[in-house]
Amino acid sequence: MAENTKRSVFGFHGIFGILISIVGLIVIWAILMTYALLSQREALKHPYSTKYLRDGKTIEMISVSNKDYAFPKPEKK
Repeated sequence: MAENTKRSVFGFHGIFGILISIVGLIVIWAILMTYALLSQREALKHPYSTKYLRDGKTIEMISVSNKDYAFPKPEKK
């Protein structure tokens, strides 16, 4: 039996395959960084409000209404 010497993971050999992999990783990194920056800008526009959590007695351990404290609606200015 002859050994299969034309094996490769992506079908590209040498420098070309490495460049394809590096460009792919850079594209993924750029997309993730863009999403991170967009979420940070959104957090600056609508910061977390602690006014709902000042009185700890109003929050029960297991309650359906806790979602109102965790995700308050933004106040209109």
